[in-house]
Amino acid sequence: MERLKGIAMILAGSMFWGATGPMMEWLLQKTAMTAEFMLAVRLTIAGILILGIAAMQKKSVFSIWHNRNHSVQLLVFSVIGMVGLQFTFVKSIEVSNAIIATLLQFLAPIFIVIYTSVIGKVLPPRSQLIGICGTLVGLFLLLTNGSVSGLLVSNEALVWGLLLGFTYAFYTLYPARLMAEVGVIIIIGWGMIIGGIIFSVTGQLWRPEQWLLLLDPLNVVIIIATGILGSFAYILFLTSLKYISPVETSILSSIEPLTAMAISVVWLGATLYNWQYVGIVLMLVFVAYLSIAGSKKSPTSNV
Repeated sequence: MERLKGIAMILAGSMFWGATGPMMEWLLQKTAMTAEFMLAVRLTIAGILILGIAAMQKKSVFSIWHNRNHSVQLLVFSVIGMVGLQFTFVKSIEVSNAIIATLLQFLAPIFIVIYTSVIGKVLPPRSQLIGICGTLVGLFLLLTNGSVSGLLVSNEALVWGLLLGFTYAFYTLYPARLMAEVGVIIIIGWGMIIGGIIFSVTGQLWRPEQWLLLLDPLNVVIIIATGILGSFAYILFLTSLKYISPVETSILSSIEPLTAMAISVVWLGATLYNWQYVGIVLMLVFVAYLSIAGSKKSPTSNV
């Protein structure tokens, strides 16, 4: 029963996160809202909501600031991990679409494999090389529809997509020890609030032009929805790990790009070609394969 609960949580969380991509794409396309303003509002709402839930659970929300080492790590994670991931994700949406951006973040496992191989000074095992090659073939089909004559997306979109994969890998790897010592929800909540403050400055939230866009009730509903859905996506994802394995979580989270694709096609009128669909399937299959291969311990590893 608990395993079913975990499966339901990761599926719901992935669908919530997948839905936020098309929502942000709509705001960027249909309004004059900047990426920085949208992220400032979205992250602030989400961060306050997550820390509020943590406080209701009697967690010590402010204790992290009493430890200098923890607070420095939190700032590094917030600036490079949270801000980097959120900004590259939105920029990828802005220069391509929500479907492409959501899939490009699945390049993160490749960067993680490369990082662990460099640190360990060993070549990746054959299973991981197969996973990387399969993922890249899927990416090639997604970006070209099988034609070598040119990309279906701009070079700018490709650059932002690669940066998205890198920042997602950093976001995954860097705070692992900090989250184990302090708590995942606390780190994510503060990371979002710090990110919201940074985007408030870079997006110059004191200027009235952006706030006037919130006079439209639909804009308000959508931007708040991205914050709330994003918050619950994080909470459900993290809670699901209590009931199912990280590998199962990684595989089931493939519903995320499928959700983004379905909403984009129905709501935004996005179109994909036949070989792009093949590329999407290949990417999801081989990313899942990478997750499984990466979870297997080598015979000489210690338990």
